[in-house]
Amino acid sequence: MSNTPRRALLVIDVQNEYFTGGLRIAYPPVEDSLRRIGQAMRAARSAGIPVVRVLHDSPEGAPLFAQGSATWQPHPALADEAVDHVVHKTRASAFAGTDLAGWLDARGIDTVAVAGYMTHNCDAATIFEALSRGLQAEFLSDASGSPAYRNAAGEASAEEIHRVFCTVFHSNFAAVATTEDWIAAVDAGRALDRDNILLSARRAADPATALQRG
Repeated sequence: MSNTPRRALLVIDVQNEYFTGGLRIAYPPVEDSLRRIGQAMRAARSAGIPVVRVLHDSPEGAPLFAQGSATWQPHPALADEAVDHVVHKTRASAFAGTDLAGWLDARGIDTVAVAGYMTHNCDAATIFEALSRGLQAEFLSDASGSPAYRNAAGEASAEEIHRVFCTVFHSNFAAVATTEDWIAAVDAGRALDRDNILLSARRAADPATALQRG
């Protein structure tokens, strides 16, 4: 990984659906994650890092993200923050069926920092596809979040979903950091390191390995 990454910040689906609609974020507290997303956007702008606003679009009358509805709108706290590009998507990944890959490539971006919602869905899909496209990924763990789930396969709390995905991301797919640590890395012009699968598994099996590459 380059020591001086060429980053873009992807602000994914910060729309009212997650605040007042049918998919309310429960963990981390959504007011906290919203504030940290704003901090990341302003830090990126100050550092000359392009900011991409990603919006999810569903057809009129859809139960979630119906285009033009109140819950489809960007959250008002961040709606007026300056961005360099806007991506409209209809699937989980911000790359799927959009111009994002070409836009990033044209600007020499090699690292995408992901903030926004939801950790386990659109954030995850975007991170996985970024890696498959040869990009490095970073995930702002306190500038994102999840709701709780219950279905025929089982149930999981919002904290559990968010924590497990952060752990899995950091083992292989993305460098996971707080917003504060990400901004420090941006200011220093340095990359954030992710961990690896082998050591992540070994630490769980044998606590004596915990001192290795934390």
